[in-house]
Amino acid sequence: MKTLLLGLLCFGLTARAADPVTLPIGAAAPDFNLPGVDGKNWKLADFASADVLVVVFTCNHCPTAQAYEDRIIQLVNDYKAKNVALVAISPNDPKAISLSELDYTDLSDSFEEMKLRAAKKKYNFPYLYDGDNQLVAKAYGPVATPHVFIFDKDRKLRFQGRIDNMEKPSKTPTVRDTRNALDELLAGKPVSTPTTKVFGCSVKWAAKEDWIVKAKESWAKEPVNLEMISADQVKALLKNDGKKLRLINVWATWCGPCVQEYPDFITLKRMYKSRPFEFISISADDPAKKEKVLDFLREQQSSVSNYLFNTDDKYQLIEAIDPNWQGALPYTILVEPGGKIVYAKPGPIDFAEMKTLIVEHPMIGRYF
Repeated sequence: MKTLLLGLLCFGLTARAADPVTLPIGAAAPDFNLPGVDGKNWKLADFASADVLVVVFTCNHCPTAQAYEDRIIQLVNDYKAKNVALVAISPNDPKAISLSELDYTDLSDSFEEMKLRAAKKKYNFPYLYDGDNQLVAKAYGPVATPHVFIFDKDRKLRFQGRIDNMEKPSKTPTVRDTRNALDELLAGKPVSTPTTKVFGCSVKWAAKEDWIVKAKESWAKEPVNLEMISADQVKALLKNDGKKLRLINVWATWCGPCVQEYPDFITLKRMYKSRPFEFISISADDPAKKEKVLDFLREQQSSVSNYLFNTDDKYQLIEAIDPNWQGALPYTILVEPGGKIVYAKPGPIDFAEMKTLIVEHPMIGRYF
């Protein structure tokens, strides 16, 4: 039931009435002039020599889009010699993506993040950004990501729809719609199934930018509490007898780097709260400073399990957390159920690295 509800809330099988109309079969390919992650601006005319042009609307953050990345790369490899060109376009407005929609990813859909994803996956096709005004996406009318549009030599649309009928990379599709359409076009035949439904994340149109206002109102209502914790209770936290990947940050209000990076931990919590993940904060402030600590946590809207070590003997805290820790703040550890520490670092952390570590952990994952 939970999966069904997530699908209904976050993923679009059909376009909403307010969304652009999908380009009809037989229509001419709309022109475009968009920046690519390679530093070049790409136009429709740049693909004029190709016998068939595949335009894929996809993105970074969507789990379905990520699930199809390797298949798109392989598609380019398999059809390049047959004079088929492929270009990918990200249609999403990054400002319209809520943190809760980033629960299967380490990257959102900004142009800079697109560059990072393309480099990591070694994309063998142009990856273009349409997020600023979405004019190209409005002209093509993708329903979800990924959404494929295939044009013949005359740049008339001959297929629009899905890549195949199996989202999970670990399973073999039984119907390869995009490949079937390409093979038929290359053989001079009409496409037998020119249109299919599309499953994936809905396009993040600029009209959805009001999410942040609504989210802030919701976050402000979440209760923020602070409990005292003993050395034995800290050790129990480290044993992690729960069922979630546990991120623990030891910090203090007097520690500049701690205070500076703390909001990013709250962002992580908001991104992955629907996954088997939890964030716990432990303040190393003097117990007499409890109100000061609580005031800071309220300012940060830290609606997580917040603790304040119950004695001013910080060496007890050090030994309880990790005997290998020398005591420098902040200190961050990631603990699996059963107590295995998979990450431990004194000082500020690299949050890009942490997001990747979380989303690629077997307990979390990029796909459904």
